[in-house]
Amino acid sequence: MDAVAHAIADPVRRDILFMLRAGTLTVGEIAGCFAISRPAVSRHLRVLRECGLVRDELVGRRRIYRLDAAPLAEVAEWVAVIRAPGGWDQRLDALETEVRRTRRERSMRRTAAHGERGERTEDTA
Repeated sequence: MDAVAHAIADPVRRDILFMLRAGTLTVGEIAGCFAISRPAVSRHLRVLRECGLVRDELVGRRRIYRLDAAPLAEVAEWVAVIRAPGGWDQRLDALETEVRRTRRERSMRRTAAHGERGERTEDTA
């Protein structure tokens, strides 16, 4: 997972992966979308290939790259675990209960205060 996380940490590599989502591309087609040199794009593709995020195939004289998103599953699982609440459900339920109790008590106090005023009004009238 560390190699995949390292690979997707770079914005150029993320863009390459995004481009390959739509289909296969040659290194020339990929390099044409960036302001960096073709050898630099090749180095990014090598990093992506070494961690298994892209596969390459030699077709004639052209090397065709395609996305293999399978290694991202482990990263996705890790992110899901990190994002999952760790005991927060009970804490949020307790907070919700406390908020409702406080609202109910305030409402009862207001009602009682209005009732007392109402009685005073009747006494003075």
